[in-house]
Amino acid sequence: MPQVCKTDCCCGEKEQFKKAEYDNKCPVCNLSGIKVRNITVKHLVKDDIAELVGDMDYYICMNEECDVVYYNLQSGLKFIKEQVKVPIWFKKDAEPKYACYCSKVTEQQVIDAVINNGARTVKDIIEITGAMRNSDCIKNNPLGTCCHKIIQEAIEKGLSMK
Repeated sequence: MPQVCKTDCCCGEKEQFKKAEYDNKCPVCNLSGIKVRNITVKHLVKDDIAELVGDMDYYICMNEECDVVYYNLQSGLKFIKEQVKVPIWFKKDAEPKYACYCSKVTEQQVIDAVINNGARTVKDIIEITGAMRNSDCIKNNPLGTCCHKIIQEAIEKGLSMK
């Protein structure tokens, strides 16, 4: 069951931290994936293959070393990094490494705001970088969720570098 964040996120909904589902393992690396809604997958796979997505929901492989991004075990379909429009921030060699996909704010911009501008909170990052202002997370974030958690992790990374 997803945990609900106590604060409202950029999407106007309560943020949900998704957890891996152990009965839906990636067909390549065999690690558990996280469920992602169909609308997210359809929007993020390249246009020339979007029709293959169908009407099913998918799972996202959270293994940074695995080339698989989205997969559906029932249909046997899988989409790899090269078939997705955006770099997946947690995958190896992602460039740029977005913290906020909707506003195109990178992890490095968040870290710079922490180190150079004294940002300490997500609210500070929003003010300094413009993150979370153009939110349509269900279509833009590879997990289909708010980027609040990704930004918070980048803030913590920046604070540890100070």
